[in-house]
Amino acid sequence: MRRKDDNKQQNIKQAVIKLILAEGFHGASISKIAKEAGVSPATVYVYYDSKDSMLNDIYREYYEEVYTYLYSRVRTDMSGEQFIESLVRAYYTYIIEYGEEFYFVEQFSSCPALVNGCKVIEGKSKITLIFDDLKARQIIKDVDNATITAILFNPVKSIAVRYHNRKDAADPMLDDLIRMIKDALLR
Repeated sequence: MRRKDDNKQQNIKQAVIKLILAEGFHGASISKIAKEAGVSPATVYVYYDSKDSMLNDIYREYYEEVYTYLYSRVRTDMSGEQFIESLVRAYYTYIIEYGEEFYFVEQFSSCPALVNGCKVIEGKSKITLIFDDLKARQIIKDVDNATITAILFNPVKSIAVRYHNRKDAADPMLDDLIRMIKDALLR
């Protein structure tokens, strides 16, 4: 069996992201991925059993990365106001700084047939545990975590996508958004 090389695997991941963003899931064949990564198709199979398992593994890794990034920027002892502001600003920053990975996760998440095969993501669970704690302490309203997630993240995504290269335009919008989210969620 051939020995695994972390650089080759990283090149494969980056090739997958690049090709899927450019050509979609069906346009990213193993041979195209291998060519883009500078490896042979056989090398791709050293790291992944199939295209489906490769996509699922890479999706899970980057999805987890998003929530790990967010979780690292909040603390359980924050006030509700601090938590909301930190989470919104961290999510915006992640989208701007890690755009390709973010858009790959978004594209994958938009396809139920792909995402349904993935296991529960650990990072998101940690964030939802904080939601549960804030609800139990009656800091935020007792609404479903899916609603909280939608209120917190979808508007940020819209601002980041639209004003991606214009921080001067995005900052006042984020300020307004944070105020609106606080009004919607805080008790």
